[in-house]
Parts: sequence; C-alpha cells; structure tokens
Amino acid sequence: MPFTPSSAPFPATATGPSSRNSFSVLVVEDQNSVRAALVAELRQAGVAKIFEAPEGTAALHLFKAQRPDLVLLDIKLPGKDGYWVAQQMRESEAGDWTPIIFLSGLDNELDVWRGIEVGGDDYLVKPVRPIVLMAKLRAMQRLLDMRRRLVSVSAELHVANQRLNEMVEVDALTGLVNRRGFDRMLHSEILSARRDGTPLTLMLCDLDHFKLFNDASGHVQGDACLREVGRLLREVCVRPRDVASRYGGEEFALILPNTPRSGAMTFARALGQLLKVRGIAHPDSPLGDALTLSGGITTCVPDDSTNAESMIMRADQALYAAKAQGRNRFFSFEMQMDTVEQLRS
Repeated sequence: MPFTPSSAPFPATATGPSSRNSFSVLVVEDQNSVRAALVAELRQAGVAKIFEAPEGTAALHLFKAQRPDLVLLDIKLPGKDGYWVAQQMRESEAGDWTPIIFLSGLDNELDVWRGIEVGGDDYLVKPVRPIVLMAKLRAMQRLLDMRRRLVSVSAELHVANQRLNEMVEVDALTGLVNRRGFDRMLHSEILSARRDGTPLTLMLCDLDHFKLFNDASGHVQGDACLREVGRLLREVCVRPRDVASRYGGEEFALILPNTPRSGAMTFARALGQLLKVRGIAHPDSPLGDALTLSGGITTCVPDDSTNAESMIMRADQALYAAKAQGRNRFFSFEMQMDTVEQLRS
C-alpha cells in the first residue's frame, strides 16, 4: 500500500513545537480524508517531517525504518488493529521510547485502558480539534526533550564513572592495576572460567630481599625499581585479559585466564629469565648482584566452591614454599614442584 513522507520547515511559532530540534510524526490512519486533515494540521504546526501509513504493516515498516518522534495511531485499521500495532512498536524499540497517541471515534474508558495497557501514552477522540492536537504535540515534545537530556546526562555519568573506576583501580607508582582492581578482576575471571569450563591461573610474586634493596639504595631507588618491575610485568601480560597488578608493597599478582598448569610454569620460567636479562642491580642481595623474584602459582578450573579467597590462599602457600626452597623460583601449588625442579626433571 502507498505511503509517502512529507517534509516542511519547522518555524518557531507560538502554537507549534519548539524549533530547537527536528520533530517527526508518523500518522497511521486508514481514512484518506482524516489522514490528510491531520497531516495539514501538523504541517501548519511546523512539524519537520511527516510519514503516512494507511494500515498496520506499512506503519511498522516506517516506524522501524524512520524512528519518528511521535506516532498518531488510529485504533480501527484494516487487518490488525491499532492496539496490535502499538504492541509491535513497543517490542521493536529495545529500551527506546516513542510517544504513541491513539486516535478513535469512540470515547470510552475501555478504549483508554486498552491503549495504555499495550503501550500507548495518550488518547484523542476524532475528529481531533487543532488546538488539542497542538497541545499534545507540545507536551510530547517536552517529554522527549527531557528524556533526551536524561539519556545524555546518563551517558556522561557512565563515562565519568568508568574513568573514575579506572583511576581508583590504578596503582599510582607502577601504573599497574591496584589491589582493589585486582580483587574485582579476579572475581570476574573466576565466574567466566567457571562458566566456560576453562583453566584459570593466579600468580603471587614477591621481589626477593627487597627490604635489603631499600636499606642499601634508599626508597627513591626502591620506587624506581618497582616502576621498572611494573613495566616488565606489563610486557609479559600480552593477551587482552591477562592482568598484572601490584598486590601491595613489593608483591605483585598476575591473573592469567585460560592458562593450564604446564602453561603457567612455562610463563613463570620465562618471567624469571626476562627479569634476569633485564639485570636490575640489587647491591645487597644474598642471591647475587641482580634483582630476583619468587612466586606462587595456583591453577584450577573453577567450580562452585572456588572463590578469590581460596585461590589467593593457595597461591600464597605456594609463594611461601618457593621462598622456603631458596627463592628465585616459582612453586606450583597443584603440581607441588618449582620451576627449578621442573627444569631438572
């Protein structure tokens, strides 16, 4: 069936909607004379764009394609009635909202109630008086303007909150994720790994004899050393979901999604080797002239009993074992083996 858009200028008039925003209206009316009268009144009001449809299918097509700012919808239509059309429009919006004003030659409470139930916002009895139509247009545009401002403010607040979260979850010294961010991300990755049935690895790392480093070189050099280690950890966490964090003091934590036990041990050996190549001087280390790292590893496919606390506890126990066996190594809680032993075996 034919339906055509019409365009007209949108002057700032005393009776018409504001000219600040473009305003479009979809008129759904099967009687040509009634539809023409409504279109004429809308043009007189300065509506920028008018779409016309004589029945429900054409109306839905136009609604989805053009997304008008307002719908004037006759209740009695050929085929599906206006109530059905309104319901289909609401289902297609997916969170949006377009004002729908029903038109009917009948004036009774049941029609009003049915219209509101299916998603309508207002009701006009035909023939529609121009002054009433203009008042409805002004009211609906005010509602739209307010909603758009709210959506805009909500979007700005969402961006601001994201930036704030990023700021409060970043360690100021190293630029790594801080403890707060680590806690949130570990919880999230446990849920993801549980859902997907994939292995998740957590590493807790400790710089060996770092107190002696600070005592010998001073805290300014100590901070510089921590920043260098932070850069190193960012370099090794190359996958998008790998997380390097400063757990506290000279302790660091790595969250490695989809990393099995063998892969975790390989990663740990590579990290230790990279730190050795970097050659950060440690003037008072019992282990040699360069800074070294000890770490505890835990790897699991999370189940319903797995939580952040249990994973941290296992990684911490493994870290204690690495230190007890001489430091400068990583110990796997599940494999009960450190990276030095693994190389020998």
